[in-house]
Amino acid sequence: MIKFLVLIPVVLCLLWFMYLKKKDYSLGDGKQGFIYIFIFCTVIAVFYSSLLWVTE
Repeated sequence: MIKFLVLIPVVLCLLWFMYLKKKDYSLGDGKQGFIYIFIFCTVIAVFYSSLLWVTE
């Protein structure tokens, strides 16, 4: 399960990077998107970690 939590931000960042390159945007233009991805993934990781902690 933990392996998949690590893959989520990697895959989302890769997809966002490919989208930026396809639309000819720079990484600086897409910085806010990367921040949103990391916030979203952090929320998911905290949620699943708290579930593991509560159920053990």
